[in-house]
Amino acid sequence: MVLGIQIAGLLFGLFMIYYSFIIYKRKEFAAIEFGLLLVFWLLFIIVSLFPYFLEPLVKSLNIARTFDLLVISGFIILIASVFYIYKITRRNEKRLEKLVREFAMKKNERK
Repeated sequence: MVLGIQIAGLLFGLFMIYYSFIIYKRKEFAAIEFGLLLVFWLLFIIVSLFPYFLEPLVKSLNIARTFDLLVISGFIILIASVFYIYKITRRNEKRLEKLVREFAMKKNERK
């Protein structure tokens, strides 16, 4: 029996595959990035439609429900993603600051 949330997960996964493909066609993603995202969204769809595939993992980790495992996994992925984005942002900030300083020094030398 397919529940409404499973249908929503399927539709969301299909939409994200389509959206990822559009971004890939615009050359904003490399082929490897698109491939990894495709695998991720296909796994998302499979887990959405067949959550009982995760039962052995849920039992081995002594977690009450499959949903709890998915929530915990989601938080871990979210925290890791935010940390990674923060790291990239800080690196870009430092690079931009260095470029601005170099530009200001060159502009100051011309005067």
